[in-house]
Formats: sequence, structure tokens, C-alpha cells
Amino acid sequence: VQLQACGGGLVQAGGSLRLSCAASGSGFRINAIGWYRQAPGKGRELVATFSLGGSTYYRDSVKGRFTISSDNARSAELHMTSLRPEDTAVYYCTAWTANNVQTWGQGTHLTASS
Repeated sequence: VQLQACGGGLVQAGGSLRLSCAASGSGFRINAIGWYRQAPGKGRELVATFSLGGSTYYRDSVKGRFTISSDNARSAELHMTSLRPEDTAVYYCTAWTANNVQTWGQGTHLTASS
């Protein structure tokens, strides 16, 4: 499976932005898809996930501001609102296939300026 992410960019604090991720390839089933982020000088952290059964996860700092949606977990969108400077990071799309094998897409930069 290959993941292709797009979106990101520069936005003012309080603004909104949407990230998209699409999986390609064949012969696999994605059990969950989501996003991690890594801010400058910090470790990578899980932001949100969407599972094949429809359940979602959000880290506390983005609850109520970010929404993840997906079409059968083969693609996902992360709609981010009320962006804060601390949301500035490189965002990585990721997916878990059978046996919990995790695949990564390329990172996309988001800068929320104050």
C-alpha cells in the first residue's frame, strides 16, 4: 500500500485547513487510517485515527477542533479548524493494514501563524 497526502500550508491562527490522504495499491485491507504530527524539536504524536468500523480517536489537544473522515479507510480527510500556533508541525498520514503493519505517507507541512 502507498499513501499519498496533500494539503497543508500556511494559515493564520484561528483559521482552517484540510489535509487529505489516499491509499493506492491492491491486495490489502486497511484497518485504520490516521494522522501523526511532529513539531520542530519534538517527537511524533498521534493526532487522529479512523477505524474501519467507523470509530475515531483524537488526541485531547485537538478534540472539538479537528475532524477526521474516511471512505472505508482507504482515504481520509482531516478537517482542522481554530488552528493554533502549537498545531504547527509536519503531518504524516499513516495506515494500519493486516497484522497491524503500519505504513507511512510523506509528510506535509502546516504552519499556523500567530
